[in-house]
Amino acid sequence: MTMGTGSLSALEGIRVLDFSHALAGPYCTLLLSDYGAKVYKLEASGGDMGRGWGPPFAGGIASFFLGLNRGKQGISIDLKQREGLEMCLRLIDQMDVLVENFRPGAMERLGLGYAATVARNPRLIYCSISGYGQQGPARDQAAMDLVVQASSGLLSITGTAEGESVRCGYGVTDVTAGLFAVIGILLALRAREATGRGQFVDVAMLDSMISTMSSNYMSFLGSQTVPRPMGTSFPTVVPYRVYRASDRELAIAVGSERLWAAFCGAIGRPELEKHADYESNALRIQNREALETRLDEIFLQRPAQEWVERLYAAGVPCSLVRNFREVAEHPQAAIREMFPMMEHATAGRHRVTGTPVKLSETPGTPTSPAPQLGEHTRSVLMGLLGIGDAEMDDLAARGVVLASERSS
Repeated sequence: MTMGTGSLSALEGIRVLDFSHALAGPYCTLLLSDYGAKVYKLEASGGDMGRGWGPPFAGGIASFFLGLNRGKQGISIDLKQREGLEMCLRLIDQMDVLVENFRPGAMERLGLGYAATVARNPRLIYCSISGYGQQGPARDQAAMDLVVQASSGLLSITGTAEGESVRCGYGVTDVTAGLFAVIGILLALRAREATGRGQFVDVAMLDSMISTMSSNYMSFLGSQTVPRPMGTSFPTVVPYRVYRASDRELAIAVGSERLWAAFCGAIGRPELEKHADYESNALRIQNREALETRLDEIFLQRPAQEWVERLYAAGVPCSLVRNFREVAEHPQAAIREMFPMMEHATAGRHRVTGTPVKLSETPGTPTSPAPQLGEHTRSVLMGLLGIGDAEMDDLAARGVVLASERSS
């Protein structure tokens, strides 16, 4: 498909005030920024905790922060000072979206809760991301990714077949909540076109994980059998797991009887296709242990790349178990522009992750590097609130704002 020129971005004209920190909120606003929204990242004088989540660091800034906060305008205002709070409220008056991921009640204590802000700006879409949502007995509990992996049930099904729990290798509960926050914001923007009014978007990490595990929970609800960790195996399909070849591991997914026939031919064991114990997926699940033992022995006989080539040729889904270097250097990732280069004033040239959704007419793209703390305070407050240089200097001198020096 031929891509558009990109002269118009999908979210062009949308202004977002971003109070979020760490991962869930910044990932949400990263995506909004990549697709054209103007995101103003508001940090207190200490900055987003993610700035220190390293090593690695580049130019004194954590690579974690550089990747999640590109494309955003960085402003720093002390919200505990009356003047700072008033400036923030004046900014909110001009915003389409507000995003925060503090514990429920924190924004209200600052004077920036939904009721206070929507009274000033009825078109505002106010998105709150939290561990457990705005109601319920767990509302005030602290939540981090590992904790919600445990409380959502994910950790109970992720691990070795021997029963050892293993954390999912990335911040899945944070990222999933960030994705649902984007969806909620887009839904609210669409509704606002019809009603002219904004609304409150309540996204919980717990809810997000239960939703994304719908197929797992439906199996439990239908059977009342509590699932256990199975390593890389899948409870309802065999063969579907990682196998060890003579040199390294590969993953194979045989999801239909047609693929089973192709698989048996590709591994040189056509007699297995109609074997009385394996000729249907239900039988293969029933006789999983015996079949897996045979397959383990077969795959150890050849290198993984040879198996992958045989299985590819037969149309069987498979892949080497790649490490991050192999993924980052793979031509498919290059074609999809998933690791573009950026230039930062102190961090220098560095690669970031690219945009996941390819739009033909309004494509997204990383636009600028992550901001220094308070880098755009002066330009944003002067541009949006009409504050002059002399007043800015005074506000900075009194610690109401952290602002970069005047441009020459």
